[in-house]
Amino acid sequence: METGAVRLTAAQWTKVAGLLGLGVRARTVVVGVEQAKFAVKKGRASLAVLADDASPNSKAKVEPVLQARRVQVLGGMTTQQLGAVVGREATAVVVVVDAALARGIRGAIVPAAG
Repeated sequence: METGAVRLTAAQWTKVAGLLGLGVRARTVVVGVEQAKFAVKKGRASLAVLADDASPNSKAKVEPVLQARRVQVLGGMTTQQLGAVVGREATAVVVVVDAALARGIRGAIVPAAG
């Protein structure tokens, strides 16, 4: 996982997974390394979810552009878990291209007060 990435707990991942599923249905997320790179380079990325067990090759392709564009990265799940949310067997990265959905995800990962 990229240095500085936010690692999700199981409870946070459950919330994020539900929101990502909504994003897939609304077509406000892009799935896969090449699509993610394209969205980030075009300035459309608001947030990225990168699987902890993504291949070094996949990470090498996507992490530099995420860092260069200062896109927040979330981690703490496997490629299979991430893939299941977006309707694939496995995927290394999902990028949120809708600012409102990204805000909702960020709100879901804020630790509960108290």
